[in-house]
Amino acid sequence: MKIKITLFTVLLFGQLSHSQEKDTTAVNKLSEVVVTGQFKPQSIKKSVFNVRLITSKDIQNLAATNLADVLNQYLNITVRPSGNDGRSTVSMFGLDAQYFKILVDNVPLVNEAGLGNNIDLSQINLNDVEQIEIIEGSMGVTHGANAVSGVLNIITKTSSKYKLSIAATAQEETVGDEYSLFDKGRHIQNLKVSYNINKNWFVSIGANRNDFQGFLSTKKGKDYSENDGLRGYTWLPKEQLNTTALISYKKNDFSFFYKFEFLDEDVDFYNSTVQSGFSTTLGSYRYSLDKRYLTNRFFHHLNTTGKIFSQLNYNVSVSHQKQARDVENFRYYLAAKTEADNVKVEDQSMEVLYSTGTLSNFFPNSKVDMQIGYEFVNNLGFSLVQEANNVFVPVTKRLENYDFFVASEIKATERLSIRPGLRFSDQSKFKDQYASSLGLRYLFEKGIELRGSAGKSFRTPTFNELYSKLIFDSHFFIGNENLVPETSSSYEISLKKLTLYSSGLQMSNMLTGSFLDVNDRIDMALVGFNDATGSPEYQYINISKYRMWNASTMHLFKKDNLTFNFGASLVGISQKIDNLTFTSDDKFLYSFNLNSSISYTVPKWNTVFSAYYKYNGKSQQFIETSNAFVISEIDSSNWLDASARKTFFNNKLEATIGARNLFDIKNINQTRTSETAGHATSSEVMLAYGRSYFVKLTYNLNL
Repeated sequence: MKIKITLFTVLLFGQLSHSQEKDTTAVNKLSEVVVTGQFKPQSIKKSVFNVRLITSKDIQNLAATNLADVLNQYLNITVRPSGNDGRSTVSMFGLDAQYFKILVDNVPLVNEAGLGNNIDLSQINLNDVEQIEIIEGSMGVTHGANAVSGVLNIITKTSSKYKLSIAATAQEETVGDEYSLFDKGRHIQNLKVSYNINKNWFVSIGANRNDFQGFLSTKKGKDYSENDGLRGYTWLPKEQLNTTALISYKKNDFSFFYKFEFLDEDVDFYNSTVQSGFSTTLGSYRYSLDKRYLTNRFFHHLNTTGKIFSQLNYNVSVSHQKQARDVENFRYYLAAKTEADNVKVEDQSMEVLYSTGTLSNFFPNSKVDMQIGYEFVNNLGFSLVQEANNVFVPVTKRLENYDFFVASEIKATERLSIRPGLRFSDQSKFKDQYASSLGLRYLFEKGIELRGSAGKSFRTPTFNELYSKLIFDSHFFIGNENLVPETSSSYEISLKKLTLYSSGLQMSNMLTGSFLDVNDRIDMALVGFNDATGSPEYQYINISKYRMWNASTMHLFKKDNLTFNFGASLVGISQKIDNLTFTSDDKFLYSFNLNSSISYTVPKWNTVFSAYYKYNGKSQQFIETSNAFVISEIDSSNWLDASARKTFFNNKLEATIGARNLFDIKNINQTRTSETAGHATSSEVMLAYGRSYFVKLTYNLNL
């Protein structure tokens, strides 16, 4: 760790001396346009927030099939896959997906357990993505509840410069060392058609099929008939179908679009336990009790922008979404390879009516701008909970909130911009909540940009934390309808240096420090013992505390056809966990992370070579044993993706070949303390399914 901290310190202080290099500020700067958290689309330099971009070129070079493939490479973000249910969620700064909000065109995306949070990254299709914008830290004023550690906004394409565009894609990918044309590996097909009806009207439709055949590893598949624990899959098979449709209109200052998306997903779970039976018709037979997760999502989004009273800019979105997950249980006969006794029940669902809108540009003076806005959420949740005696009971609850927010951007001088903001949230279930923020940006000479922000935000309890029940045998885990929202404070400061040399070398160097403090954190705690059996009973309560600080550095070097990125971060996390019986130490635990990417274009060959590397350092966390919280260590890991992308026939045909996870990572080691023997043991944490190779072919017809 000393070596890593020394390296990190050298990188930090090295930038102070580097900023003295001669630069030419009169030449064009980085000119990316961003929309997240802005009053209107504007260049990244003008943004008071630190906005980080993942471009469509990055997505192309990675041949990413879903959001998890992309975020694997992002600094301070950890993708948490699960082979048990096929989900992949995101963690930022050690806080799980409940604190990080994912939006599509500024509208939070629904899942069966919430709105904007706990999103399964593997369910997000990237074929229509223009760019991805990420802002770290508290964004409660602009994006409401649960935007505690940051927001991710997926900006989709709503126009085309061509009259008619047809894109057809086929992608074949190994899953580890497993592949066959139909039964193993990953198989992806995509078709998108877009058409400019005239200079005002634009339409597009698309469909994407992602067939993941699972990963066996040491398992033997669904037709294996021995009862030795080897039946089934290490990573569950999953098939997804995404369909999208868009219609948009633009004329002068007015525009609108309507977007529809449908997701259909099937995930198959094959029990490792094989049972035996006998009947007069079948004789002796073997079977297994399997199940299937069936998920559907509908997404409707209507957005309109324009001007009223010849000056005020408005932006209004209305969205209706529903995601539901059914569980189908059945008996699978191994010899006959048939299913019987199929019973399908709705397990979880969330239906949301959502609307948000803003008004801005109140003053003719360009030095002052103000934005007022609202957010309305009507959330109908459903869950099937397990009561005592193995009785399942449906729970349906409606949660609403009505939010109003105001923000102002003041250009105090040509160099200094100040952005205060405040949000009021009227909650149907909880006490009224507030969020506030103050952002500053100062432009020094020689292309140096200083940004600082402070914000207060809140996280409302999830449907699961409020209403869940899991009661069977000696297990007793329940939600708590009396939970209160968590509150948090966030602080960030950054220094960015943009330099363009006469040689054509372009450099961007940034140093960032941040601190996050979360109070009333919700945790499962021991609340008592059953009078009859003496078994422990657990319930969600507001009891824990969480603090985090982060220091990071990010660098971009670009010259001619070469682009190189490098970043490093040191994160310290302190958690005070109290289960009402004993409490954890609140000392800071540290982790060090690196990421880097390089891209080189060979114009003569119409080819781009790319590589993406990420190092996740060793991390520590407290886990609960029978009599204490003890430190568990998770080993470090290295991740490397590489690809080559080439176009043919005037860009009509595009071919990409590459490899993911070149270091062949599958599982990493995690130490823990045995509850019975009191000595250190270890276990394996599922991280990936090993090295895989892919080939992607896209045909583009643009007229």
